[in-house]
Amino acid sequence: MARILIVDDSPSQLLGIQRIVEKLGHESLTAEDGATGVEVAKRELPDMVLMDVVMPNLNGFQATRTLNRESTTRHIPVVLVTTKDQDTDRMWGMRQGAKAYLTKPFSETELAEVIERIINTDPAPPTAA
Repeated sequence: MARILIVDDSPSQLLGIQRIVEKLGHESLTAEDGATGVEVAKRELPDMVLMDVVMPNLNGFQATRTLNRESTTRHIPVVLVTTKDQDTDRMWGMRQGAKAYLTKPFSETELAEVIERIINTDPAPPTAA
């Protein structure tokens, strides 16, 4: 079971993704905007972050970049889950450090496949020596 942080400013999207994550047997944490998402990620150190892009305070691209620049959170894989479906958006998201990019609307199966692929391929966080 993984701990997955879901960051989305849409309550309906947040609940829908949370339902899928928990149905897969994972624990979910939530945040309503990018700035809060970064704070929760730093505090809770989840196994993965599912990040919307279009949000107030700090957008998903900025939040992903922030998490990837912090030594305490750079090991956490971020998957961008967004309506922004242009090739340039996808490329920019990956350049910010995202491990995957999933466009809305998506099926439960698509989200499950991305979650399982990322969880099963990313290395464990570094341990203190």
